[in-house]
Amino acid sequence: MSRPRPWVIVPGIWNSDPEHWQSRWQAERHGTAIRIAPTSWSDPDPVDWARAIDRAVAATDGPPVLVAHSLGVIAAWRWLVDHDDCRVAGAFLVAPPDPAAPGFPAAAAGFTLPERSVTTPTLLVVSDDDPYCSTERATAMGEALGADVRRIGEHGHVNVASGVGDWPVGRGLLEDFTAGL
Repeated sequence: MSRPRPWVIVPGIWNSDPEHWQSRWQAERHGTAIRIAPTSWSDPDPVDWARAIDRAVAATDGPPVLVAHSLGVIAAWRWLVDHDDCRVAGAFLVAPPDPAAPGFPAAAAGFTLPERSVTTPTLLVVSDDDPYCSTERATAMGEALGADVRRIGEHGHVNVASGVGDWPVGRGLLEDFTAGL
């Protein structure tokens, strides 16, 4: 049996707590998932997060899949624009926030949307009732990114507060996505 493709977990602002699906999935991977470790979780600095993604990708045993949520989606997108060179096999991006929306954290004001698409295979997963980004805006982001967009119905921000738990539907989406890489 082949070894599973490594993941680089890119959480949102303040990191993902132990009950978040990203943390649960990482715990199940037994060393084949690496979480980024920026020094600026609560006062996020885009340069610090990009360096953290660099370090995590370099620490994997082969081209990983970026598994990003919320602010991590913007960080991953920006990183992909600068590194669209096969360092990663793909990007699984969930619940992008809209930097122009009123609920966007002021502490994350340095995170802006890139103006370029990427060739890296990317799946953007969008909730129809995300309080941090409208479906229309998220779909437009996906088009700008060059990603396949998958709408999953009403699941809030796809986090602990949304009640998705282990989020088996999302895990299935990720498995289907990585199988095609």
